[in-house]
Amino acid sequence: MSESLAADAKAAFKAIRVSLAVSGALSLIAGIVLLVWPVKSIVFVTGIFAAYLIVAGLVYIGLGIFSSSKGGWARAGHIALGVLYIVAGVIAFSNLKEAAVTFALITVVFIGISWLFDGIVSLTLLGNDGSRTWTLLYAILSIIAGVFVLFNVLAAGIWLWIFFGASLVALGIVQIIRAITLGRDAKAVKDAVTG
Repeated sequence: MSESLAADAKAAFKAIRVSLAVSGALSLIAGIVLLVWPVKSIVFVTGIFAAYLIVAGLVYIGLGIFSSSKGGWARAGHIALGVLYIVAGVIAFSNLKEAAVTFALITVVFIGISWLFDGIVSLTLLGNDGSRTWTLLYAILSIIAGVFVLFNVLAAGIWLWIFFGASLVALGIVQIIRAITLGRDAKAVKDAVTG
């Protein structure tokens, strides 16, 4: 019984180690690519997003055409949404560089606006919160960050991309280290189960 349990634990740890190592290596490689080739990588990411839009559009059109359980308006809405997704994907593919810049700018502006509104909402909750000092500090920092991003969209976009790439590198390294150190944990579990 304990040998079977030990074998199952060893197999589970091996599967976890492999998945950690693979995801860590992919994160590390993706982070390095984002940092070394920022323009090419954002164009590549935009291409993936454009392909997703086309596939999602085809799925929505399929849902609209073949879904007999939905009403006429729902089916028409699915088809219209599918066509819209496909058109957006084709437009993005027609000039990936411009689409990448537009996609990046929209993302950064959205982040700036969300930080600004998050700070304003935090200020409205100030009277109901038990930790007013931290809420006020958070609200002020969020508003300042949002305003900074909105007035420096290009710089914020560059820093966001650098942060994203560096985060992927750091997370990849940590995942790989976890995969390596998990081997010792697997041995300890096996010894505990069999001993």
